[in-house]
Amino acid sequence: MQSDDSAIPASDPFMLFEVWYAEAKEAEPNDPNAMALATASEDGFPSVRMVLLKGHGTDGFVFYTNAESRKGEQIRANRRAALLFHWKSLRRQIRIEGPLEEVSEIEADTYFHSRPRVSQIGSAASDQSRPLPDRQVYLDRVHALEERYPEGDIPRPAHWTGFRLSPRRIEFWQDRQYRLHDRRLFSREDETEAWSNTLLYP
Repeated sequence: MQSDDSAIPASDPFMLFEVWYAEAKEAEPNDPNAMALATASEDGFPSVRMVLLKGHGTDGFVFYTNAESRKGEQIRANRRAALLFHWKSLRRQIRIEGPLEEVSEIEADTYFHSRPRVSQIGSAASDQSRPLPDRQVYLDRVHALEERYPEGDIPRPAHWTGFRLSPRRIEFWQDRQYRLHDRRLFSREDETEAWSNTLLYP
């Protein structure tokens, strides 16, 4: 039930995300699509880092990564994850939790080849999260790929892919004076169910 003065309507959470995200793209000076991604190992040790949202809709929220990185290994071992958007200029947050699934090869190829060519090379040259003895080693690998592929797209490495988080919980948080914040939680058991929602104490 919505309180009379709630700043967060009890509407469809995907539509509400679209509204807040559009406002963030107008207000945030850098990377309004930046989000914290929290994953955990098979034995429950958590890890968090910033990634970029690269697709979203009613089927979920998509980001891309090297699947052989630390985050990729954790995702393979434990498919549950959480996202956090924090838009300081708007004094808002959105927390999203749910299981992850890998995007299709077509989706991964399409996004990989939409990136600047140097970014494609940088990703293909990187053993992400692995020890690097010297930065020049990485730059040499970048240069070698530039020579091997002097023009056109770079083949997407098989281990470079994307993941889609299908939300089970979406919480919207709006700052209020004196820390009397406004919070609304939308939740469902799986993607076939209708959303329920409730206000939360700040």
